[in-house]
Amino acid sequence: MNMPFYVSPEQLMKDRADFARKGIGRGRSVVVLAYDDGIAFATENPSRALHKISEIYDRIAFAAVGKYNEFENLRVAGVRYADLRGYSYDRTDVTARGLANAYAQTLGTVFTTESKPLEVELVVAEVGATPADDQLYRLSYDGSVADEHGFVVMGGQADQLTSRLREGWEPGMDLAAVLRLAVRTLGAVSTDGSIAAEGQEREIPAGGLEVAVLDRRRTRRAFRRWQGDALAELLRGDD
Repeated sequence: MNMPFYVSPEQLMKDRADFARKGIGRGRSVVVLAYDDGIAFATENPSRALHKISEIYDRIAFAAVGKYNEFENLRVAGVRYADLRGYSYDRTDVTARGLANAYAQTLGTVFTTESKPLEVELVVAEVGATPADDQLYRLSYDGSVADEHGFVVMGGQADQLTSRLREGWEPGMDLAAVLRLAVRTLGAVSTDGSIAAEGQEREIPAGGLEVAVLDRRRTRRAFRRWQGDALAELLRGDD
């Protein structure tokens, strides 16, 4: 008679968490930073079609690392959630907090009930009328939510890159300054995944970056992508 195979709940959850973390760690990092006029997003991504940073609603954006097909499904679900809520109630009722709670429920349910967790990590950001009103939420593969302030790093080598950002970021920086800091931080990860020494960061060209902002000065739709010559000039510090 065959004995049934048994795995303790603690071991099962640990195995799922390890599996998700390994998948997320293989992806290129995404950096999110607050600046004086909004929130900036940057990642190394040469593709012009497969976005890791996207608009969700008027003043809300989404960034993700991990498996593209999984976080793209979550992005689409977030857009539908926002559109339905804004249509049924009012556009001001669509908030990053509500969207983060919806994502947390989905991620947590999949993590505990499905055979494989989602290999994704997300940031949901909303720009407010003032820097104090900005909202920045980081969501993990298991549905846990963290209310972040100032900046967030997701993906491979996130802990080491967070330490670098902590040393270089300060409130009130302008867009050009935070983007140059973001690109230096992303360039600290070498092609083999190791962390480069200070001053030895890779130079990532503008064409290899995906950059977007939530600009609080824009009316209604705050999301804007930076690319091409405009991004290159911004990174050089040109007016």
